[in-house]
Amino acid sequence: MLKKISLFILSLLLMTGCTTETRKKTFNIVVTNFPCYDFVRAITKNDQDISIKMLIKPGMDSHSYEASPQDMVAIKESDLFFYVGGESDEWVDSLLADMDSKRIVKMLDLVSPLQHEEHVEGMEEEKHEEHDEHEEEYDEHVWTSPKNAMEIVSGLNKRMCALDQKHASKFNENTENYIKQIASVDSSFKQIVKQANRKDIVVGDRFPLLYFAKEYGLTYSAAFPGCSEQTEPSASTISYLIDKVKKDHNPVIFKIELSNGQIARTISEETGAKVRTIQSMHNVSAEDFDNGETYVSIMRKNAKAVKEALQ
Repeated sequence: MLKKISLFILSLLLMTGCTTETRKKTFNIVVTNFPCYDFVRAITKNDQDISIKMLIKPGMDSHSYEASPQDMVAIKESDLFFYVGGESDEWVDSLLADMDSKRIVKMLDLVSPLQHEEHVEGMEEEKHEEHDEHEEEYDEHVWTSPKNAMEIVSGLNKRMCALDQKHASKFNENTENYIKQIASVDSSFKQIVKQANRKDIVVGDRFPLLYFAKEYGLTYSAAFPGCSEQTEPSASTISYLIDKVKKDHNPVIFKIELSNGQIARTISEETGAKVRTIQSMHNVSAEDFDNGETYVSIMRKNAKAVKEALQ
């Protein structure tokens, strides 16, 4: 019922000419989450002729986001809509049917995604919803691998240049510079892992970092898969993680961004391991957003935290 009402309001807004922008700029881009926003921002370098609207506000849990009628209008009227395309973006499908495919870029199409999220030993069992047997499901957190991030930025740039040839030269220059920055971060992680005393991390939280772990040959233990809706682990899961940290003498227990960190703190209290944050960048805090944090700057913080965890 809510979906029907939203679509009805969307139709009214479109018919009456109401828009989310009072003045349309040369190139109007709408994105869903922070990685999408950051990659577009890096390519455009905040050009005054280009507007970027991020639908999921800083600090918001991306898994609980629901598009407003105004958000739907913004997507329909955009010159480019860039979204991830995973489980969290299933709501998008009904909006794209009558849009020009050249104006739509799905992040999962720019790399080779992994089918399904992993379930490792000790992780809380997931309650799966029923899906069509022919429907393909992928782990959506492709950007957590810097190698993937470079491919995403490159592929996105090509699509943007095709749509906005006026800015193509500048887009190409910005893209080349940003890929160099991501490559530098990638090199840092490779060096950290090469010199590490261990190759495993423990995350007392969701684990939206599968691509990151596989990229650098890391093993992991975690409370939940990356897109889990569960927040309360069983006693057996907590016990397993505590025993794991004690047995392997892990110096760090991770939590992810915007988490309350309760699971990690519980494990820390029982083991003495330090609690550190590792950011998947599904979203960022309002403070980090206002401070101009980028994919690269956050990954550099992750590198410092991972180095400590692998001692």
